[in-house]
Amino acid sequence: MSVHPAADPAGSTAVGAARADRTPLKRSVTTTGLFLFILGDVLGAGVYVLAGTIAGASGGAVWAPLLMALVLALFTAASYAELATKYPRAGGSAHYTTRAFGPFVGFLVGFCMLAAGIVSVGALALGFAGDYLGAFVDWPVGVVVTVFLALLALLNMWGISQSLAANKAATIIEVGGLLLIIALGAVLFARGAGDVGRLTQVGTPENGPVMALLAGAVLAFYSYAGFETSANVTEELKDPTRSYPRALFGALAVAGVIYALVGAVASYAVPTAELAESSAPLLQVVQATGFVPPVLFSVIALVAVANGALLTGIMSSRLTYGMARDGLLPGFLGKVLPGRRTPWVAILATTALSLVLALTGTLAVLASTMVLLLLVVFLGVNTAVLVLRRERVERRHWRAPTVLPVLGILSCLVLATQMDPSVWTVGAPFLAVAAVLAGLAAWRHRGGPMKDGMDATEKDTAAPAARL
Repeated sequence: MSVHPAADPAGSTAVGAARADRTPLKRSVTTTGLFLFILGDVLGAGVYVLAGTIAGASGGAVWAPLLMALVLALFTAASYAELATKYPRAGGSAHYTTRAFGPFVGFLVGFCMLAAGIVSVGALALGFAGDYLGAFVDWPVGVVVTVFLALLALLNMWGISQSLAANKAATIIEVGGLLLIIALGAVLFARGAGDVGRLTQVGTPENGPVMALLAGAVLAFYSYAGFETSANVTEELKDPTRSYPRALFGALAVAGVIYALVGAVASYAVPTAELAESSAPLLQVVQATGFVPPVLFSVIALVAVANGALLTGIMSSRLTYGMARDGLLPGFLGKVLPGRRTPWVAILATTALSLVLALTGTLAVLASTMVLLLLVVFLGVNTAVLVLRRERVERRHWRAPTVLPVLGILSCLVLATQMDPSVWTVGAPFLAVAAVLAGLAAWRHRGGPMKDGMDATEKDTAAPAARL
């Protein structure tokens, strides 16, 4: 891992650096601020609802696929670190792949990001309607999912400031819930309760250790989703080259440790069969200790799930709105609510799709479908970083060892082969629509300013291509 020097046509390392860093946005985000942003995005609701599903797929050692998913995520994170510091501007995955391959691939990647968000909201709606809510009421899942998504849509339409204010409080609560589980695990261990042997049990009656670990990693990968959105704020970092890699890898490492500890506690405290059958796996841990009222922890978990769905819903609706404004989706999706100034049609459209998925799918299938869509995104990014090595830019940037994006490509392909056919059934229509719309986007931009992957404001910041 290294910082690659800037280069101008003559090969110097300083000329044009200031010109390359021009941006209309204020560079005010610090390393610490970005670290907390990524950590808060990654430490979301996934583990609250998926720990049991992971146990069902991989066996008692829930911590193992969580750590494996972390390693696989770090391969792709290295590609993001290089591209985000080389091209520190908003746009993220879609921008990098457009720059490397043109508008067809760029749109395909952007649409898969959008679809992943819609699927994720559907999965979280099912998680909200599960056993955590069952601690209070016994309502039909369809009713709960419908009301839950309707309320989130209303909050989203109310305003972004109100939504983000709710997110700040919810983030503190959800992280506190995970730390509480770790503390309860320490108490159980001190009391000699639980079963240490479950921590090494990898494998199920259907799969041996290796296949079971991969199956669990597919689901666990969902828990790390969110780090890729950090690429969109690099244009506002005070020092992207220094800050972004440190914040990204630091946040993922901390999240990985917390997730592994939570997974270990769940394995230690609760028999694997019970854990696998529960849609509220961490509640099982709380009940095993008896120190915290289960109802209290259910509230924490419900807040975590609702917060994750809210943030993802905001992202999906704004991305839909932006694509409509750019002419890539039907224009009516760009309508804004008078007074509130929120994209109400985009919010309703993305919420409706999430509702359909939640009413027709299962938590495991929807979570895996989101991972499948993200694998398309990550495959594009890992490939783009290698292609764009030919292009020198007039700024210093972080550079990943070549082996990491190569391993990232291989990891995406391996995880894709582990998808159940039911996952492809849900994901294939999204991929088909993405391909059709990507073809239209490429046709619209033929010969236009984005044909080579750069807009007009960026052409003066790139030095002539040079093979490294």
